[in-house]
Amino acid sequence: MRIAFDNERYLAEQAAAIRERMARYPGRLYLEFGGKLLSDNHAARVLPGYDPNVKLRLLKELSTDAEILLCIHAGAIERRKLRADYGITYDADAMKLIDDLGEWGLSVAAVVITRYEGQAQARAFKDKLENRGVRVYLHAPTKGYPDRPEIIASAEGYGANPAIALSKPLVVVTGPGPGSGKMATCLSQLYHDRLAGVPAMYAKFETFPIWNLPLDHPVNVAYEAATLDLDDRNLIDPHHLKATGESAVNYNRDVEAFPILAAILKRIAGAENAYRSPTEMGVNRAGFAIVDDEAAREAARQEAVRRYLRCACERLMGAADAQVLERAEAILGRLGIGPEYRAVVPAARQAAAEERAEAEAEGVAHCGAALELPDGRIVTGKNSRLLHAATAAVLNGAKALAGLPDPIHLLSPIVIESIGRFKGGLLHRRSASLDVDEALIALAISAALNPMVQACLDALPRLRGCAMHLSHIPTPGDEAGLRKLGIDLSSDPAFATKRLFVE
Repeated sequence: MRIAFDNERYLAEQAAAIRERMARYPGRLYLEFGGKLLSDNHAARVLPGYDPNVKLRLLKELSTDAEILLCIHAGAIERRKLRADYGITYDADAMKLIDDLGEWGLSVAAVVITRYEGQAQARAFKDKLENRGVRVYLHAPTKGYPDRPEIIASAEGYGANPAIALSKPLVVVTGPGPGSGKMATCLSQLYHDRLAGVPAMYAKFETFPIWNLPLDHPVNVAYEAATLDLDDRNLIDPHHLKATGESAVNYNRDVEAFPILAAILKRIAGAENAYRSPTEMGVNRAGFAIVDDEAAREAARQEAVRRYLRCACERLMGAADAQVLERAEAILGRLGIGPEYRAVVPAARQAAAEERAEAEAEGVAHCGAALELPDGRIVTGKNSRLLHAATAAVLNGAKALAGLPDPIHLLSPIVIESIGRFKGGLLHRRSASLDVDEALIALAISAALNPMVQACLDALPRLRGCAMHLSHIPTPGDEAGLRKLGIDLSSDPAFATKRLFVE
């Protein structure tokens, strides 16, 4: 994979830009962190070479002057909303983030539960955190928002929220997923600080869209593909164009909300501190760290295909409506590509077609999988009585990377059948074949007795970031195992079985 992004250049540029903004507004700067703070895998996919945890490295560099607030929407807690990349709820993700920050030597000053209206699950989450020594604040929906700035920036609006005790000049405000209430928390604190005579200001750090790339650049188009459910659309920032005469890319929600935000900031901070555009409000230097534009363009096209396929699967499962899928199709049309642009897609479909007769003879679904290795080779796998198609592809990929001949069995059929009998007998599972998660455990056990298996186990980390496609929607065990390996998965919108409930 060609490297498209220079992390060290990005760190230097981004840290300098944040410090410059702090110097411009001495006192306290509330910096809203958009996107993922930890494990930003979308950025890593569209900007090859991007460290998914580079924002944590940035925070570590600024830690002397910074403290962190974590926001979470009470409604997301109540609805048990899931993070698709981890398969965990937003409240669990918030706790994970606190733990992960702690491992980096960074601590969360407080958690803010936003738009709280007495939700039972949100109250239970508050109690759980407080019982573990975490400070928690409850913020109600802001009175007067969005069209009454005179009420918003008053004792009835932001003034009704409890002020959060802070001590450092830079406050990073983050949270799981969009709509977590980060901006409202920043502005609420800004109101309280100004009321107390503390000079303070607000800025935003959002990686995508990248303002100094062209509007139709695939990296910016891939951002639209990543936010299909929000219907985000990139556009030239009209406020910035009017104020400066320069074109800059932003997205519709920020552009539409800017007049409201500007009016609120004017009431809180005064006209002399108001930004002229949402682009001017942002602090983002990612575009200056792209070192191979063509590599970034290619990776972004691949991501757009992956997002389309994911949307098609969600549509089949009832988790996305027809309009969202139409937007995904339109994005591929703008890029002039189709699903087959992703090389593993036709390879997986071909594998499934070739094994149809054999699969039917064994009484299993005819499913295929294809995995692209770091050197560009593509290995495939098929569904069988012993192994899922995804499992077979992973094992074949590990053998190829370790330099072992394909006919060698990494897992003895006797061992696989023994596990299958255990699954069917004691666990009452209908399918005896091993999914990826189960096969990884079996592989680790077998490695203790077989050096060739150990060589394949050692090769597995090299699969991180590799593309895989399945001719069917993965089972939970396959999806969990592939997520642990860091494999970039896509699948066709097709069920592997006629059963409604899949284990």
